Amino acid sequence: MLFQIFCVTLPQSWGLNLMNGIGTILLFSLSELMRLDILVWVASVPLLILTSIFFCVQYRQSRRLKSDLAQLAKVKRHTIEYDLVLKAMKLSVWRIDLPTHTITYESDYREGLDLPVSKGGSDVGSFCENLLPGSRERVHQSMVDLFEGRSDEFHEQYEMRLPYGDQTCWAESFAIVDKRDQNGKALSVVGTSMRIDRQKAIERALTEARNHAEESDRLKSAFLANISHEVRTPLNSIVGFSEVLPMVRSEEERDKLLKLIKQNNAHLLRLFDDMVNMSKLEAGNETIQKEYFDLNTLLADVADRYNVHAAAKDLKLEVKTLADGPTLYTDRNRLGEILNQYVNNAIKFTEKGSVTIGYDVKDNTLRLWVRDTGIGIPAEHCDEHLFERFVKVNDFVPGTGLGLSICRSLAQSIDARVGMESKYGEGSQFWVELAID
Repeated sequence: MLFQIFCVTLPQSWGLNLMNGIGTILLFSLSELMRLDILVWVASVPLLILTSIFFCVQYRQSRRLKSDLAQLAKVKRHTIEYDLVLKAMKLSVWRIDLPTHTITYESDYREGLDLPVSKGGSDVGSFCENLLPGSRERVHQSMVDLFEGRSDEFHEQYEMRLPYGDQTCWAESFAIVDKRDQNGKALSVVGTSMRIDRQKAIERALTEARNHAEESDRLKSAFLANISHEVRTPLNSIVGFSEVLPMVRSEEERDKLLKLIKQNNAHLLRLFDDMVNMSKLEAGNETIQKEYFDLNTLLADVADRYNVHAAAKDLKLEVKTLADGPTLYTDRNRLGEILNQYVNNAIKFTEKGSVTIGYDVKDNTLRLWVRDTGIGIPAEHCDEHLFERFVKVNDFVPGTGLGLSICRSLAQSIDARVGMESKYGEGSQFWVELAID
């Protein structure tokens, strides 16, 4: 309103010019403003497009990064699980590069990491050299078969040397071809190995237990066969001679029959004594009863027991002792039973001459021996095998083959050992040796 009044008060020409100028300025300003707005919008469209593209790229990268992180976490979790399995199974993972012929251990959780391996890679040939001869050729051939495609997998158990001393260990390995070239030729092999010493020890224990069971079954059968024969022979003699005895009128014949009956009675009693002693030793129910006793007295008691048997065969039974015989502290009954077995066998296998009981003391060691002038034992039978069960050098002589086995078991129970020397046709000497204070 003030502007209009101001224009009215001016001269008419001036007012018209002023109005036209102002209108021109306003029109110019509006046109410029419209032009700038158009330029701004034109310039902002690419910017908006670039900004949208940038945010899309950033969004895709962030999603990819999240996916990679999740995959990395998953791989890490799988690696932890993988290591856990290797540790639990005590396995090692190795790889053989065939072009370079080297073996590299990538992870090794086996027991005893002092094994002859190199984690940095070593020649496969050096690995085979550490195997024992019994395993080397077999393992090498299995590897070659895998490398050359004749087999799909490698699986072997082998024994190898440890890098210290003469010790060895058992191992088991599995392997397959990991990579091949275009022609199908193997380039690398991946495998696992583990120590199996405990497994082999269990296998050996089971094998020994099986062999022991089979041996026990064999011995039981042999025992029944021997016992049935040994029992039947004296029983038949006793029963037969007892039936004939009332019909015999001659005193001389009667005495012969009585003598035979007594001999078979003694043989039968000895047979049952051996069976009872063997049963007691196997059961292990009897405890060792140590006591102090005079050795000379023990030898005299053994001789008194067999004087009648020796005299019946016109044999001289002698005892050689020292004036100041030692006093022993051990199980008197078990030591006496060993001597009884020795004297009984000596009388049985001696037809003429003598049987002598004695002992020697040397370096705190006491050796008791029974020497005879009997038929002796061939050299091929003079070994530890003679002290095993049911071993008989002469099958035509009555006996179960348990006597010497009982002697060895009795000796072991009192920390003693047994042995023998013999010359065929000249006689034998059986002994038992123990330490004394």
